[in-house]
Amino acid sequence: MGTLDLVSIVPWEIITQLINLLLLFLLLKHFLFKPVQNVLNARQAEIDKSYADAEAAQTQAEALRDEYEKRIADAKAEASDIVKSATRKAQLHGEEIVRDAQSQASRLMEKADAQIEQEKKKAMNELKNEISGIAVDIASKVVEREIDAKDHEALISEFIKGVGEAS
Repeated sequence: MGTLDLVSIVPWEIITQLINLLLLFLLLKHFLFKPVQNVLNARQAEIDKSYADAEAAQTQAEALRDEYEKRIADAKAEASDIVKSATRKAQLHGEEIVRDAQSQASRLMEKADAQIEQEKKKAMNELKNEISGIAVDIASKVVEREIDAKDHEALISEFIKGVGEAS
């Protein structure tokens, strides 16, 4: 029965082996699985925090981009308003210059008309004075001598020549 001794089942050995296996499992669980599990949990928490930080940074970057786009749009609108305002002011200034030039031209025209009228009156007065002088000359010649029809015609033609030369 020597072969039976090799394959025999000893209950105390099985119980001891089971207790050893149980103790080994508890020790491994306590000293290996729990620390590894804690490290894995800490690493998972760190990764989750990194994802949350990245998402927050992305949200903040999008908000800043939106704000900058809004500012750029506002700046473009403001620049457009400034250009329109400057154009309007330049147009009003140009119209004012044209009005001033027109009023100045009308004043110059009125002044020139007045000066022409004054020169006209002066020329008329000079002409009247010359005619009066010629009439006085004729009257003095008439008084000096008696005039017949031929002399009268000669005096009139001489008067007309004198008036033609004076003008």
